[in-house]
Amino acid sequence: MEGAGGEASLDVQGAAAAAAPSLFGHKPNSAKPVSALLEEAAQLKTEGNAFYKDKNIRSAIGRYHRALLLLRSIDSDVTTSVKGFGPETPVLTPEQEALLRNTQVDCYNNLAACLLQRKTVDYTRVQEYSLRVLKWRPGNAKALYRAGVATLEMGDAETAKEYLIQASKEQPNDANVRKYLQRAEEKLSRDLQKEKAMYRGMFSSNQNDRSEGGINQTRRAGDGV
Repeated sequence: MEGAGGEASLDVQGAAAAAAPSLFGHKPNSAKPVSALLEEAAQLKTEGNAFYKDKNIRSAIGRYHRALLLLRSIDSDVTTSVKGFGPETPVLTPEQEALLRNTQVDCYNNLAACLLQRKTVDYTRVQEYSLRVLKWRPGNAKALYRAGVATLEMGDAETAKEYLIQASKEQPNDANVRKYLQRAEEKLSRDLQKEKAMYRGMFSSNQNDRSEGGINQTRRAGDGV
């Protein structure tokens, strides 16, 4: 099994390919009908879920990325940015559009879950994947929770608290949501206390400076008598 460095490379390459438009990404799948692409992507997602349950995180990540790559060629959000190049984006039925989005949401959510299982967690990418889900599903509890966790670990407790409050509204009995919401509130409290202590120190220093200045002026006045 490869080390963490190899897995990290897979993430970067897979995420870049799945997220960024590519003029060459349409060609391999252009001959396949939409239904076949959707079915294949759903199958890859199912395989990824099985690998995840078996704790084979690397293989799970690979399946989710492959599913997302397949869906790029029929996702109008991606292909409109390269309109005029390559084949036209097929028109999806409402049912196909729903399946496309549901598969994308599941894959990005599951990718974030995979990354959180690693010894060294890339919280920036966890946040990125979670925010992609929230773009399509603003009330998705899992994405709100993981966005909150990642944002908190990245140092922004205020924004993390907002995500976690929303997650707690969706899942009020979730112990993990409550735990990280408490952590965010504790960090905000500590930061506030540090800020107050800093201002107290600044105020005390200014008071001492003024007091010493007054004493020096009194001494100079006494010397002149």
